[in-house]
Amino acid sequence: MLTKIYGQNPSERELQRVVSVLGSDGIIIYPTDSVYAFGCSLRSAKAIERLRRLKGKTEFSLVFSDLAQVAEFCRVDNAAFRVLKRNLPGPFTFVLPASSRVPDKTLGKRKTIGVRIPANPVARAIVDMLGAPLVTASVPGDDETEYTTDPELIHERYGREIPLVVDGGVGDSVPTTVVDLSDGEPEILREGKGELG
Repeated sequence: MLTKIYGQNPSERELQRVVSVLGSDGIIIYPTDSVYAFGCSLRSAKAIERLRRLKGKTEFSLVFSDLAQVAEFCRVDNAAFRVLKRNLPGPFTFVLPASSRVPDKTLGKRKTIGVRIPANPVARAIVDMLGAPLVTASVPGDDETEYTTDPELIHERYGREIPLVVDGGVGDSVPTTVVDLSDGEPEILREGKGELG
């Protein structure tokens, strides 16, 4: 299913439809401020396992609605908090030490987790209504950019495996900038869309 949700005044009814899929151990594809991404509820071990099989990877990030939610699931010292406050919401993934509230299924063998607060109102509204972070991974890029940026083509490609694709308009093909804050000084692990402030 393809559902259109606009960034300005996201439809409550459509958001409810998305949250219903997530609450039933489902995976969605949704827009962020960088690339489109797969997402499932942090509360759903089944969906996290399904996402791991689908992506063939063990490293996921979490999408939050605000900094207070980040502090619930990660250990954030004052220096890291200042960096987060300056740059979020925005096209960044910050690596932070995970707290015990993050399930082992999400972490794999790691002790850190990528943290996102996208500057995309649809992504934040989904997390807000769900009441839990989204476990997330980018839709993989390939030579045909439109298959990672056009929601209708993304639906065409993944519609049999993913119950719901959120059409938030044409996405970007540039991934986030990844910054490691887990060990003192910020260290850029991948140059992407965001410029660290």
